[in-house]
Amino acid sequence: MLNGFKKFLLRGNIIDMSTGIIIGSAFTAIVKSLVEDVFTPPLGLLVSGIDFRDWFLVLKRGHLPPPYDSLEVATECGAVTINYGLFLNSVISFAIVATVIYFVINYVIRLHKEDEKKKKTTSEEKLLTEIRDILKTTTK
Repeated sequence: MLNGFKKFLLRGNIIDMSTGIIIGSAFTAIVKSLVEDVFTPPLGLLVSGIDFRDWFLVLKRGHLPPPYDSLEVATECGAVTINYGLFLNSVISFAIVATVIYFVINYVIRLHKEDEKKKKTTSEEKLLTEIRDILKTTTK
C-alpha cells in the first residue's frame, strides 16, 4: 500500500499540479496587489469614489432602530441584513481580476509561441545544414 501511495505521489501529473498550485498562490498575491494597488484607485476616481460596501437591505432590525449609517453599525446593532453592496464589490473585483489574468495569460502565450517559433527555426536550420554537408560530401 505504501508503494502504491509513493508511485501516486511521484507521478508527473501530481508534481506538475502541486507546482501549479504553489505558483498559483504566489501569483494570486501579485494579481491581488495589481488590482488593489494599480487598477482600483483610478477606477475609484472614475466613479467619484462610490463605495458599495454600505449598500444593504435590513431584513430584521437590531436592538437600535434603523436607519443605520453603515453596514458596520447595522452589524453592531445586531440587524440581519442582505449585503448586496459587498456582493457587487466582489463581482467588480472578479471582473477586474479576470480581465487582468486574461491579458497576462495572452502575453505569456504569445511569448511561448515566439519561443516555439525560434526553436522550430533552429531545428530547420540544423537539418538544412546537415543536408548541405551531405550534399557536399556526395558531390566531390
